Amino acid sequence: MTTETKTAGAPPSGPAGGGERDRLTVPQGLAALSLDALSSVAYGPEAIVVVLAVAGSHGLGFTLPVTLAIVVLLAALTFSYRQVIAAFPNGGGAYAVSGRHLGRRVSLVAAASLIIDYVLNVAVAVSAGVAALTSAFPSLYSSTTWLCVAVLALITAVNLYGVAESAKVMILPTVIFIVAIFAVVIVGLVRVHPATEPTHPAGGAASTVGLLLLLKAFASGCSALTGVEAIANAVPTFRAPRVKRAQRTEIALGALLGLMLLGLSTLIGKFHVAPNANKTVLAQLTDAALGHNVGFYIVQFATMVLLALAANTSFGGMPVLTSLLAKDHHLPHVFALRADRQVYRYGVVVLAGFGFLLLVVSKGNTQALVPVFAIGVFIGFTLSQIGMVRHWFEQRGAGWQWRALLNGFGALLTAAATVVELIAKFSEGGWLVFAAVAVLVAMFEMIHRTYMRIGAALHVGEIPGEPHPTRTLVVVPVSTVNRLTQEAIGAALSLGDEVRAITVTHPDENDTPVALKLEADWQQWNPHVPLTVLNSPARSLTRPIVDYLRKADAEDAHDRLLVLIPEMQLSHWWQRLLQNQRGGVLERAIRRHTNAVIARLRFRIDAA
Repeated sequence: MTTETKTAGAPPSGPAGGGERDRLTVPQGLAALSLDALSSVAYGPEAIVVVLAVAGSHGLGFTLPVTLAIVVLLAALTFSYRQVIAAFPNGGGAYAVSGRHLGRRVSLVAAASLIIDYVLNVAVAVSAGVAALTSAFPSLYSSTTWLCVAVLALITAVNLYGVAESAKVMILPTVIFIVAIFAVVIVGLVRVHPATEPTHPAGGAASTVGLLLLLKAFASGCSALTGVEAIANAVPTFRAPRVKRAQRTEIALGALLGLMLLGLSTLIGKFHVAPNANKTVLAQLTDAALGHNVGFYIVQFATMVLLALAANTSFGGMPVLTSLLAKDHHLPHVFALRADRQVYRYGVVVLAGFGFLLLVVSKGNTQALVPVFAIGVFIGFTLSQIGMVRHWFEQRGAGWQWRALLNGFGALLTAAATVVELIAKFSEGGWLVFAAVAVLVAMFEMIHRTYMRIGAALHVGEIPGEPHPTRTLVVVPVSTVNRLTQEAIGAALSLGDEVRAITVTHPDENDTPVALKLEADWQQWNPHVPLTVLNSPARSLTRPIVDYLRKADAEDAHDRLLVLIPEMQLSHWWQRLLQNQRGGVLERAIRRHTNAVIARLRFRIDAA
């Protein structure tokens, strides 16, 4: 048992405690949870174009049909997740759906795949945003990794301050980006000729386009759908009525993303845009629609900012998901703890830590992360759709047939996209996603088994028998007589039936006078507690104490042995560095080698 000082009197958060103002409205939900999906228009259409460009101008002619297929899938996912929000108002998305309708282990696969995608999204979004910055200012290229870390640190700090506060910060960049993209689409549709000629496809390419190429383009373009599930995962972060606000946010996201994808793909076909190694497809479309002027730089800057901030979607969704895993005993329970301003602090910190590792290992290179991006989320998509089909078959409410058909169609599309993603990306690192999912599921299972064993040992869920007092021997290690000793002996006398003090001495000329003075001071103080002096020729602090406790524990005069280790709780963190840290050393040795109960009592000392 470890006892530490606690601060009491903090009011509970929640509606009763004024916590609603720290939750999300619909605009804040779009800003906090949709940036991943919205910003994907910067690379989703380009991913389609890069694949289809292999077949030249004829292949690029299929950009709009492929985008239409993706938007159909987007519509299916949007309406499906709208139903998920209503059916699972506590959040969790694919994890919650799978857990109820497909089984616990399948739900763990969904959760693991989503966590992997959340972590990858942080790294990809931050690195892509920094890449846009270094493209505009090449002199910053050598500082790419440090810039990535700085952006990640900023986003993490804002999210630790509060999810609603982070959303408020994101609203303005989100609005500017949406307006900028629609300005490009509308002006581009009105223009008869491009203001600036984009890169056109090379001639002499294939005259036919195979199904495999179209499927690969479809799978690549589906990267634009990452983040669609984040709102369903984070329903509890919305203000009341939570379900309605979350549903409206999901519909708004689907409509905005679908319109932007269709508009940009239409412009790609109209202006015959082909990939350019030095200029993104979105930049070419902006140049063609608005011209190379202030408008062009506004769009590019808005895109850069939103790509960097798209990591906020993960910070809004993953901490809620890990809190649900913790409540189901699949992660340490600290992940379910909520700090002030409705922040799941441990989830935020762990997400930032893994994002930091990916950015450092990849050196901020987006292309090093892309091969494993989006695979995990499509696993979650597919399991969620299948789970909702079973949901409708079990519920059989009004209109359940068409709802089940919609989810079944979505499951078919997402499963096909998952297979194509794996085939296309397996050799490029896609296998790592499978390995990571397996490791996470194994970890979840291990944690769950541990909690189940702990619950069985504590007889959780059972009404215990009548409590009986036990005879307790309290042993207090001391080294001198002072106020800390007084507090420790006083606490020990209130805890046990018998109290003994022990001290360790070393037989040398330096320690002997100290030991004699302690014995003399003890006799003069006379606390009515015996002091036992333990000699240690080997100058070990822990071994004599462990040996003494073993002998004391074998006595029949008591039922429980408790070791009370007194420590100072100083006012400032730097003052704690001045302590000898013997309390921690003793605790580790006693816990490892004895069955004694340990209490580390920290007494506040004002050392101002």
